Order: sequence, then structure tokens, then C-alpha cells
Amino acid sequence: MSLFDHKLADIQGQLNKKEITVTDLVRESYKRIAEVDDKVQAFVTLDEERALLQAEELQSKLSSDSKGMLFGMPIGVKDNIVTKGLRTTAASKILGNFDPIYNATVVDKLQAADAITIGKLNMDEFAMGSSTENSHWAKTKNPWNLETVPGGSSGGSAAAVAAGEVPFSLGSDTGGSIRQPASFCGVVGLKPTYGRVSRFGLIAFASSLDQIGPITRNVEDNAYLLEAIAGLDPNDSTSANVNVPNYRAALTGDIKGLKVAVPKEYLGEGVSEEVRASVRKALDVLEGLGAEVDEVSLPHSKYGVATYYLLSSSEASANLARFDGIRYGYRAENAENLIDLYKKTRSEGFGDEVKRRIMLGTYALSSGYYDAYYKKAQKVRTLIKQDFDQIFEKYDVVVGPTTPTPSFKIGEKIDDPLTMYANDILTIPVNLAGVPGISVPAGFSSQGLPLGLQIIGKHFDESTVYRVAHAYEQATDHHKQKPGL
Repeated sequence: MSLFDHKLADIQGQLNKKEITVTDLVRESYKRIAEVDDKVQAFVTLDEERALLQAEELQSKLSSDSKGMLFGMPIGVKDNIVTKGLRTTAASKILGNFDPIYNATVVDKLQAADAITIGKLNMDEFAMGSSTENSHWAKTKNPWNLETVPGGSSGGSAAAVAAGEVPFSLGSDTGGSIRQPASFCGVVGLKPTYGRVSRFGLIAFASSLDQIGPITRNVEDNAYLLEAIAGLDPNDSTSANVNVPNYRAALTGDIKGLKVAVPKEYLGEGVSEEVRASVRKALDVLEGLGAEVDEVSLPHSKYGVATYYLLSSSEASANLARFDGIRYGYRAENAENLIDLYKKTRSEGFGDEVKRRIMLGTYALSSGYYDAYYKKAQKVRTLIKQDFDQIFEKYDVVVGPTTPTPSFKIGEKIDDPLTMYANDILTIPVNLAGVPGISVPAGFSSQGLPLGLQIIGKHFDESTVYRVAHAYEQATDHHKQKPGL
């Protein structure tokens, strides 16, 4: 049995009793990485020497009263979150040699909470993808079936937790990039409310949609991790000045009288029968725990994918303009002039999917097309948000599947971008509305692949999301299953 099969509170109990040391935890992580990561390929950069030094320093303050809430816990960080002195590439050739000179705010918060960064996790290049097949470095595999994808773009973050390489990881979610891989890999992943967690130091894809969030084995640990990284940050003008509660206090197991809305669109066309069946079983569990379940409608959710890809690609077109071969990152050789340098650097440095989205976004923002595409998409985004606002006037949470299908085979959809984009149809509306959503394990397909249940809450009401997720988790044993790597 691995040390990481225990909850955070239990591991810290073992530390306090001196049954294990912080160094034991760090060595356990690197030992597991050595055993399985050649198959899973979740990590792109490791930081073993510094992690072991940090473990020794933390061990010396074990008896101190000033220990952080994540004391001694190993964690993996997605490779688009900058880490001082530790290579950060966003899984792109264009940032292949980028060594940041500062930490993202969430990394500073992890260090303040006494967590230990093990390394950087693979992802789709610049977080653009749903399968982690768009990475310049490697194709991460799903630990449940190495022939299938782990989801994306935070595929490395979810796979590393599922494979037992780290107990926690950080991902980022622009249109489902934490929840979808959490669902595919059978772990717990939360996208917080937009503004709940600082984006300072997150390499931007789409600034009005991106949000950093936690991936863990269970809901309680997820609550610990969110509490450690959330809060106002003066370095991020979009971070919200909203009190961060004790999320663990919400994990009572009591959801009697809670009102649950189930959008009929989330169980409609395109959603597999296995996924529908798992959601119906989950709803029966919630009703058995005393929740009231009603069918509702999110009528504009069907426009979510088109709206998202216009808006996110437009923002990406602007955000990725900074990668030009001048100040940092990859620079093409033998350029004849400045314009030629820009062209060659970006042509050679960016992958196909990134180029595709830059071109789509530039087109949507161009003169003569701005009103027809970008402006119209912003109006539809408002309608999608209003759909959620109306439902949350009467209901506490919205529940449905995280993804329309289980994980798919590597290579199956990579050459069909529109089919790949449709994989995020159930997660995208949450980002467009800016509300929090979590994916928790909800059973398995007939092929033994994990299925996820998505629980969506009101703005800044992660506590209720956690409350429902924890009650469901405690009433089932899906989260206790592990892949047989």
C-alpha cells in the first residue's frame, strides 16, 4: 500500500507521530515516478535535488506550531504555471528553454503551505487540446488503459495523481481542462469560480476563461488544496476580494433538502448510454441522501462550443503575440529581417493546434468580421451565464456528466478537430459563466474506464459544491478504485 493511498490528514498524522518523515514522502513520489512514468509520461521536468533539500528543511520544523496546511505533501505542477528556477515550457517548443525568474502566486502559496514541488506536468501545448496529444514533448497515457488518452489539457496533472506518482497536482481549466481529464482518469478535479485563484504566473491562453485548480484522489484533500491557493492577489486585477472559507467545514455528509437541477441538455444527443446510466445512478444516490432532484433546461448551452472557440481563440491570438523570438524562448536562425524572424520563429515554434487557434482568433477579430463573430459570441456568452443565474435562483447545484463519453483511444480524434472540440461540450458552459464545477468519480464503463459526475455551483460557493461532492463520494466507493499499472 502506498503512502499516497491515505488522505492528507492521515499522512500528516503519521508525520506528527514520527512514523514517517517528509523525506519518505518525497522519495515515495520519485520511486513511483521511476516505476511507472516511462509508461504514463506525465512529467516533463523533475526537481529531485531541490525537493529532497526542502524535505530536510521541513522535517526540522516538524515540531513547530507554524506548519503550513499542506505540510510535507509532494505536489506536481502543470507546465504552464511558472516556477522560479524550474523550466516551464507550456509543452511548447517555443518555450523549450524558458527558465522563469519568479514564481506564480499559486506556487508561492504552495511553498507558504509547506508543500514540495516534485516537478512539472505534461499538457496540451499552451493548454489547447482535450487529450494531451498536442504536447511537443510526449503523449501522456491514461493509467487505466495506456492505449487511451488521459484527457486534456491537464492530462499530465490528472494522470500523475491517478498513477500514484503524487497525491496532489495543480491544473488549469479554460473550457474543461481540469474536469475532463479528472473524469477520464478517475480522480477529483475542481475548476474554481473565475477570480477565486490568482492567475498571476499562469501562461495565458484565454484570460477571461483560464482558472487554476486542484486535482486530488478525494474531495477532502481537494478542499485542503483549494483553501491553500485561493484568495485575493494584488498582482492579478481579476482576482476577487472574496473571503476564503474553511472548505473542510462544509464536508458534513448532510445534503438533506438541497435542491439539485439536472439540465435535460446534459443527458441528450451525443451523450453515451453508459454515461447517462452512471448519472442516473448518481442522482438516485443523491435522492437517497435527501436531496431534491428536478429536470431543468439550459437552452443556450448548445451554443457553448461555438461561443467558446471564437472567444478563447480570439484571446489566444492576442496573448500569444508575445512569443516572437525577441525576448525569451525559441528563436529561428537565418532570418533575413525582423518580419522574417517573427514568421520563422512562430512557424517553427508553435504546433499545429496552436497555429489553428491563432488563425481562427485573428480572423474573428479582424475588420469586417468582428461584429459577426467575436461580438456575437460575447452576447451569447451573456445568455449562457443568464441561464445559470436563473437556475441558481431556485436550485443549489446543477448536476450532470462531466464528459459525453469515457476516454477514447490515442490517435482516434487528433485529426478531427471538430470532434475533439465537441468533447468539452458539457464543461465549456461553466467557464463561460465563470461558476465553479467539480468532477468526481462516478463509476466505470464496460471497458473499465472511469466516468465522472460534474457538480456545478453558484459564484464563489465552492463550499456547497464540495458538500454535495463529498456526500456522494462517501456514499460510493468509486474513488477507492486504482488503475492496475
